[in-house]
Amino acid sequence: MKYISTRSKIKPVNSAEAILQGLAPDGGLFVPESIPKMKLEEIGKLVGLPYAKCAGIILQKFLTDYTEDELFECAELAYNWFDVSAKVPLSILVNDPKNPKFPIGVAELWHGPTYAFKDLALQILPRLMTYALRKTGETKEILILVATSGDTGKAALAGFADVPQTKIMVFYPNGGVSKIQRLQMVTQVGDNVNVTAVNGNFDDAQTGVKKIFSDEKIREQLAAANIKLSSANSINWGRLVPQIAYYFSSYAEFVKSNQLKLGDVVNIVVPTGNFGNILAAYYAKRMGLPVKRLICASNVNNVLTEFFRTGVYNRNREFHKTISPSMDILISSNLERLLYHEAGHTDQIKRFMTQLNTTGKYKIDTPLKKKLDKIFYADFATEEETANMIKEVFGHFKYIVDPHTAVALKVLSNYRRDTRDMTPIIIASTASAFKFTSSVLTALGENIDGIDDLKQLDKLEIIAKKRIPKNLAKLNGAKILHEDVCEKEEMTDRVLTFAANKNEN
Repeated sequence: MKYISTRSKIKPVNSAEAILQGLAPDGGLFVPESIPKMKLEEIGKLVGLPYAKCAGIILQKFLTDYTEDELFECAELAYNWFDVSAKVPLSILVNDPKNPKFPIGVAELWHGPTYAFKDLALQILPRLMTYALRKTGETKEILILVATSGDTGKAALAGFADVPQTKIMVFYPNGGVSKIQRLQMVTQVGDNVNVTAVNGNFDDAQTGVKKIFSDEKIREQLAAANIKLSSANSINWGRLVPQIAYYFSSYAEFVKSNQLKLGDVVNIVVPTGNFGNILAAYYAKRMGLPVKRLICASNVNNVLTEFFRTGVYNRNREFHKTISPSMDILISSNLERLLYHEAGHTDQIKRFMTQLNTTGKYKIDTPLKKKLDKIFYADFATEEETANMIKEVFGHFKYIVDPHTAVALKVLSNYRRDTRDMTPIIIASTASAFKFTSSVLTALGENIDGIDDLKQLDKLEIIAKKRIPKNLAKLNGAKILHEDVCEKEEMTDRVLTFAANKNEN
């Protein structure tokens, strides 16, 4: 399997090279030359398999320059850290257990060390990258640059901390993540890590990182210091491809529950901002997973909803800080990969991205929009609707969800209202409710005045009747190690400074 760019006809590279580079040399994203297929009988064989085994099987389809043993080893080591034996348990919500019609399978993607779905990719990516270094004979130190809207940062830090031949630098929007998300990042230990807040929003941080990647002078400066850039954001194929596995695993779990028969179709609902998680579901569908519709759920930063409804992508709008901060994004990077696969013309994709950078918007043609209409439904939830859904789900099922999952549930409700389609559902539940205590407790009607976020963990533990995740409990009293703040214009200098120093923190 070879990988090519979304923007021009570069020489194809193998997966190890694509993973190390992160971003294609022309600024595009790496995509597979073709999308592999899974026959229904192959999907059936996943039922009952351990998650690591399932993940290894899916990865083999894409990472063909890795051996089967290498991929299974990477998966086993990555998912040993998870706090439940199933790794990705499927909680099935039904209105009446005695008459389980129209089941909703909630894929709990957040049982890793940082309690967000990003762990499923970012615990395995450093291992894939370590093998890639060996396979390519790369001797340079790899500097991982990350822009985060909340969860990617900590998951990447946890994955890459003290990994040999790597450094990792994370930029997050100052004041734009939850207090617990921030504490998770700024208390991260490791001789090779740096965490810096950017005065701006996530798009400012992400744009800054992309500019650094595409600046040839910076690459030359780093190369002279024996350093090579790479990414742990979902622009990196090695970060995106592990996410495909959990849609196959969740479908297999649904079949195992006897509430779905092998071959029955499902709809998949994904709360998304950067479009990576739902793009992984798209790849699963293209591979042969029986998926009828992909439902794209946004918060009030609803640029994706407008795009799928009108065919116009327009980031020129007010930016909102919400209670679902990991979705507070106006530039959805992975949409570029979808457009490439459905439009198939690098010149057209390059034109779209140039227009986005220069004017802030672009418009797709009618034939392409009609193709997307058959695959996607898109809607968004307001802040009030999100809070109400947290309360409603807890009241009805005694099941606690975080704000991002609540957005997905509200959009699912809208979809079923609009279409009358009661196909069984898989919902991507992207984070533990304990990472968003103030929003969840407020939604449940609790008074949290004067109670700090760490004390709120105790309150939520009592209400939810769930133990506080151990790594969040450890935040109480943890030492703050990273207090750097910069302007978006200063990001390049901060990167060069960190690259030049082995132990800055």
